[in-house]
Amino acid sequence: MEPLNTITTRIRESIAMKERMLGDALLLKTTEEAALHLYRVLSEGHRVFFCGNGGSAADAQHLAAELSGRFSFDRAPLPAEACHTNTSFLTAVSNDYSYEQVFARYIEGFGRSGDLLVALSTSGNSSNVLKAMAVARRKGMTIIGLTGENGGKMKEGCDYLLNVPSRETPRIQEGHITLGHILCEIAEKMVFA
Repeated sequence: MEPLNTITTRIRESIAMKERMLGDALLLKTTEEAALHLYRVLSEGHRVFFCGNGGSAADAQHLAAELSGRFSFDRAPLPAEACHTNTSFLTAVSNDYSYEQVFARYIEGFGRSGDLLVALSTSGNSSNVLKAMAVARRKGMTIIGLTGENGGKMKEGCDYLLNVPSRETPRIQEGHITLGHILCEIAEKMVFA
């Protein structure tokens, strides 16, 4: 294995995936619509919840912090949180019910009509994310889904499906962070214009 070859290959793959994103008119339009909806949710005083597993959990927490902390300039915090950051809640629900219920119970307890759920899953098939989406739908929340190429089972339940044109988990996650940063930037600028 030659590390330099791996490095250049992965960077080229990332660039190629982002070029596919750039050439996907539907993805670009849906991202614009999702960003405008995120702005409306925040400007009306509603909350944004993020959920995902593994690397998607890290991305969910990262993006929630971009809104609740700051993204590109100093301003008031925005109401955004990742559903998995309360470890006592996470472990209690996993133990007393099941891990499949953790995000659904969180949304059941804290989500309100008019709020937004940003659901992340590279496969689009994470059962605990799907269950959270079902609760969010029942409660009158809007759903932005970030998935891989085919959207998986999530594609049917999203108001805005941002499906990164890749089947490789690392590339999909790179696309999710890019799209997530774009959503945060647009919403932040519009809320604080």
